[in-house]
Amino acid sequence: MPPRRRRVSWLERPVAMAPMEGTSDSAHLSPVHAKSAGCSPMFSRRLRFLGCAGPSFDSPYQLGELAEVHEIVAEMSPRVARSRLRRIFASLTPSKKPKSLSSLDSDHRFDDNEILTVCETAKPANVDEKEEINYVALLVKIRLKEGQNLAIRDASGSSDPYVKFKYKDRIMYKSSTIYKNLNPIWDEEFQMLADDMTSPIIIEVFDYDRFCTDDFMGSCSIDISQVKWFQSFEKVVDLYDDASPNEELGTISLTISVIPLTTGERDEFVHRSVRGVLSEVVKKREKLVQTWVSVVNVVLVEGRNLNVSYNAVTPPDPYCKFKLGCEKYKSKICTRTSDPKWVEQFDLHIYELGSETLEVMCQDKHTNTSIGRIAVDLHTFPRDQTIQKWYHLEDTSSALLLLITVSGSQSKDTVVDLTEFNQNDIRNSICERYDLLHTFDDLKDVGQLTVKVFRAEDLVAKDIGGKSDPFAVLELVNTRLQTHTEYKTLNPQWNKLFTFSVKDIHTCLEVTVYDEDPNNKFEFLGRVSIPLLSIKNCERKWYALKNKKLTARVKGEILLELDVIWNPIRAAIRTFNPRERKILETDKKFKASLFRNTVVELKEFGLTLVDYKNYVVSCFDWESTSRSVTAFVIFVVGVYFFELYHAPMLLLVLFARCLVYKRVAEDLAPRVSELSFREDDDVEEEKSSTTIRDTLSSVQETLAVVQNTLVFICALLQRIRNAFNFSQPWLSWLAVGVLIVATILLYLVPLRWIIMLWGINKFTKKLRNPHYIDNNEVLDYLSRVPCDRELMEWREYKVKPSSNGKEKEKSKLKDK
Repeated sequence: MPPRRRRVSWLERPVAMAPMEGTSDSAHLSPVHAKSAGCSPMFSRRLRFLGCAGPSFDSPYQLGELAEVHEIVAEMSPRVARSRLRRIFASLTPSKKPKSLSSLDSDHRFDDNEILTVCETAKPANVDEKEEINYVALLVKIRLKEGQNLAIRDASGSSDPYVKFKYKDRIMYKSSTIYKNLNPIWDEEFQMLADDMTSPIIIEVFDYDRFCTDDFMGSCSIDISQVKWFQSFEKVVDLYDDASPNEELGTISLTISVIPLTTGERDEFVHRSVRGVLSEVVKKREKLVQTWVSVVNVVLVEGRNLNVSYNAVTPPDPYCKFKLGCEKYKSKICTRTSDPKWVEQFDLHIYELGSETLEVMCQDKHTNTSIGRIAVDLHTFPRDQTIQKWYHLEDTSSALLLLITVSGSQSKDTVVDLTEFNQNDIRNSICERYDLLHTFDDLKDVGQLTVKVFRAEDLVAKDIGGKSDPFAVLELVNTRLQTHTEYKTLNPQWNKLFTFSVKDIHTCLEVTVYDEDPNNKFEFLGRVSIPLLSIKNCERKWYALKNKKLTARVKGEILLELDVIWNPIRAAIRTFNPRERKILETDKKFKASLFRNTVVELKEFGLTLVDYKNYVVSCFDWESTSRSVTAFVIFVVGVYFFELYHAPMLLLVLFARCLVYKRVAEDLAPRVSELSFREDDDVEEEKSSTTIRDTLSSVQETLAVVQNTLVFICALLQRIRNAFNFSQPWLSWLAVGVLIVATILLYLVPLRWIIMLWGINKFTKKLRNPHYIDNNEVLDYLSRVPCDRELMEWREYKVKPSSNGKEKEKSKLKDK
């Protein structure tokens, strides 16, 4: 006996009817009606038996479909499921139409003929593929259009409204703020998941206040269980406030639609959304970040002859404006100068199908007139190479010094394999160019550095969701190159190859990893500095990242392969020339901790010198007879046989001693003071807690030591100057007499004998006078010469003779 069929109400009719195989479309297509969750049999059963109307999508209950519908909406093949998934999310893509017409309005304004088309995106068209559709969540799409006649909350008679959407006491979306408008137009859309149809969406409107709590402007609610699926529902809701029910708070206009999702569709939405919400703002930001193809790094160094006109009386206040496509940058203003120095660095981006012309305009802030402009065509620029050039402004004698680098492009091919790169003709030609036979071809070109940036691992997470958008920046003095950005990963793979022209082999390659933010800013992730002389060619190596000051380890490693080919003779010649100055090197400010640590370091060096001095004095004082005798014999023999060419030989002996000492003690490392790492008290944690008083006391003690040392040096220089200008004539004539005697002795007696006599006197003083205290005769003489302060203290003022004094003298003469 066939099962009895129940009457179907119009609310329970199927969403879509697909034609059966072997029949015509008109014979099996019945009228289609959209169905609301509140009218479904499941909703009614839950309300009737459980006392609530909140079905759980994970419960065994099916959404109230009829037997006919289950036969029609049967098994779906994976191909049909994927196609349905694409159609669903194609409808979720933000519309590219003007904002005056929302995407919801354009996609969901149906007539009777269009309802079937929309429903077919959610129902299979082929009934032979039998797969039951189980919906597990609802996608709620809301477009906030505008507000009308909102309440006044500011003293100016207006308001700054914004809207919050809440679902289950959680803020799902917050709109932008429209300032000073009681009839705002937002035109913003967002999408969210709903798992409980009985929980309404609460809409609250607030007035934004900058310095105090935002004012409440009203609220309303939307019951999503009464919204029909697959249809757009336009509604104008009145705002109300329970505290003042009689107040007119205005209305909010919005569009809402509900679309059921299967498990795969829900997972896809969760993957694309941010905290369960997908808005047009997020989509536009992600699209903007993903579309740039190259990054242009510009360094504005200085200007020359920047004058508004030839007959200008006062110098201008110049500043520069840069524009590349839609991105702009404005430099700082240099006041009252025709040759400004900016030294500013910034990044601009080249987007797909965007302009590649960098427009530069120099203006005078004081007169608001243009000094000149120039257009730089970046299309002809070589990639991954820094160009330093003076650019002359149009129709003027003014010029700007710019450093421009176009890099960051996505590589089409991976890095060349190590063995292939070592054996190909490119590396052989480079080696031939820097061969010793070609040394004098170009002395300024010391060598070439090749860097392969493979990947990084275990970086720091800077973005919400535990991910980052890392890219690497490679700097060699003033050359700055950059990789492309790998999005949403802590283990990026760049696979980029860079080449640098080496002008000084003693420089360091700095590799810095940053996290890119949507506003074209970046956050620091790690850095490593590699001296070129320490590079082992063609060795793939992991480098641990450090902090900004390169003093401590941070999370993350980067895999690099370096190859530097250079000419040693050119490098030797370049060593005795001034180093290349880094343009972007910032001026260091005063830091109490750095100052204190530097003084401590100098004191330690001074104590080392004092130790050597005490050792020499112990030889003079005969504290150890054997040591003093040995030192005396070495001194006498050395002075007697010394020649001028022995001086560099002594330094060679010192180098040989240090080399042997280093070879013997393999674990000997360069001395690095721990105190030098503690430059910033705000970054490094103190091992022992110190109070502010202790810190100030230590700084005062350090300043006192430095002050006394500087006072002594300054006074010593003043005494030397005053000895020559006869400030104290007797001491100056004494110095003249001693120098005359010294000149005669040096003319008559060879220098080696004078030094030998001086040394014998030093060695025998302690023997002749056991209580002798060593001194320095030159410093003793200079200590008698007055400094400027003493001369000022010794200055005498003229005294006027008084009348009483004259009378006393006259009375004394009369008595006599």
